[in-house]
Amino acid sequence: MNDYAGLADRLRSVLDEIDELAFDQLREAVADGATARPASDKELAKARRSVEKAVRVLEMLGDTD
Repeated sequence: MNDYAGLADRLRSVLDEIDELAFDQLREAVADGATARPASDKELAKARRSVEKAVRVLEMLGDTD
């Protein structure tokens, strides 16, 4: 496994953590009776997309080696 693949794997773990955090916040909001998504949900989605993009870039770099 080259450095790109290893870093991409670690970022995939970060994706899982972001997903868990987002779902936990959604569950809490529902439990609290919220009828709208938490404000942080939009920002977490942005962070997730950025990490996904980084994974794709690293995979492409790894494919060129």
